[in-house]
Amino acid sequence: MTNAVEKIFWSIAFPGFGQILNGKLVKGFAFIFIEYLTNVNANLNEVIIFSFTGDFKQAIEKTNYEWIMFYPCVYCFAIWDAYRDAGGGKSPYSFLPAVSSAYFGTLGVTFSPVFKIFGAMPGPILLGLTGMIAGALLGWVVQAVISSHNN
Repeated sequence: MTNAVEKIFWSIAFPGFGQILNGKLVKGFAFIFIEYLTNVNANLNEVIIFSFTGDFKQAIEKTNYEWIMFYPCVYCFAIWDAYRDAGGGKSPYSFLPAVSSAYFGTLGVTFSPVFKIFGAMPGPILLGLTGMIAGALLGWVVQAVISSHNN
C-alpha cells in the first residue's frame, strides 16, 4: 500500500509521474503530454498565479474555459490510474472518490465566473480545488455507505 500512496503523491505533483514510476512509460508520457497541452492552452500557470495572489478578476479573464474544464478529469484520472496500477484500489467502488473529485472539480471551474463567496469570486483555481476536495470527500462517504450496505 505504501507503494501505491507514493504513486498518488507523484501524480499529484505532476500527472504522468506515477505511471512512469509504475513502469508504464507510454501511458506516463501520454499523461505528461496531455497535461502540458491542457495547461498551456488553458493558461493554467498564469491563472494559478493570479488566483493565489488574490487577483481573481484577472484569473477569470485569462482562463480559457474550453481547455481548463478538461483539466480536473485528466488530473484525477492520472492519480487514480497510477494508484490502481501500483496495486491500490482493489476494494469495491474505490474509484468513487476520484470520479467524484473530477466531476465536482469540473463544476467548480465551470461556475467560477458567476459563483460568489461572501461577495467575492474565488476564481477557477480555488473553486475548482474546492470542488475537487469536496468531491473526493463525498466519494469516500458514498463508497463507505455502499460498502457497508453491501456487507
